[in-house]
Amino acid sequence: MTEGRACHGFHAATTDQERIDTWWGQSPSAGVGVACGPARLVVIDVDAHPAPVPDRSRLLPGIPIHETVDLAGLASGFDTLALLAAFRGQPDPAQDESTLRVRTPSGGLHIWYRVREPDTRFRCSTGSSPKVALAWQVDVRAEGGYIVAPTTRTAQGTYEAQGTVRTPAPLPGWLHAELVRTGHLVTPPAPRPPVGGGGARRRVRGAAARRVLEPLMEEVVRCGNAPEGTGFTEKLNRAAYTAGGLAAAGHVESTQVREELLAAARSARPWQDRRNEKIIDDGLAAGGTRPFHLEGRT
Repeated sequence: MTEGRACHGFHAATTDQERIDTWWGQSPSAGVGVACGPARLVVIDVDAHPAPVPDRSRLLPGIPIHETVDLAGLASGFDTLALLAAFRGQPDPAQDESTLRVRTPSGGLHIWYRVREPDTRFRCSTGSSPKVALAWQVDVRAEGGYIVAPTTRTAQGTYEAQGTVRTPAPLPGWLHAELVRTGHLVTPPAPRPPVGGGGARRRVRGAAARRVLEPLMEEVVRCGNAPEGTGFTEKLNRAAYTAGGLAAAGHVESTQVREELLAAARSARPWQDRRNEKIIDDGLAAGGTRPFHLEGRT
């Protein structure tokens, strides 16, 4: 707050009713912005601004569009988003009547979705970015960004909700995978072993176990760079099996290492927590029948 007014833009977002009443009392004509990260929102912001259409290689980052595909008439984010959905054999999100959709004064569309997992975070992007983008003229509003709420009025017009649904639906799995594929996933730092007691002998043994286990966990985390084709299941199973053997031999604590495996798996495949747990538990159980001794490793 500065002199009783909101500062730092959406970073000053709050759910405190008294503070909101104070702000609105001071600026009764202000619009409403929602900080997407704290609200666990991903909003697909479809633009319809007049702009030169780029080369087809830049329309859908990472997806080559063959010359035989007719792109006549393509002019906006509505077209590229529909094209992306068609490539994946999925319905066009712009027509998704199960979630909140808001028409913008400029003719664009905000498609609101709720992130399924509380620890999953996506970064913002613009459709013109050469580094991280979902599609040309399709922006992503997520962690570190905000979205204008429906009914907000501006000099250009009103943000109007479409259809009858007024709440965000869970983010569809295929869109989740596309956001991961295009680099939107904010990967959490690799888990660190707990700092704690134990004698010198225990610390040495733990260090040796970490040198065996951590590269396997890092392979799991790196699977987050692509939604498929990375051998994720095999790598997670190998890490869990090794951890089970190390735990059975007394080199690591089973509960702690299970949590670290879950964190690594969630960073790579956050939309399949239950499956991750099964792979980990099966691997730990199998490894537990074959204690992994580290004689000679220091």
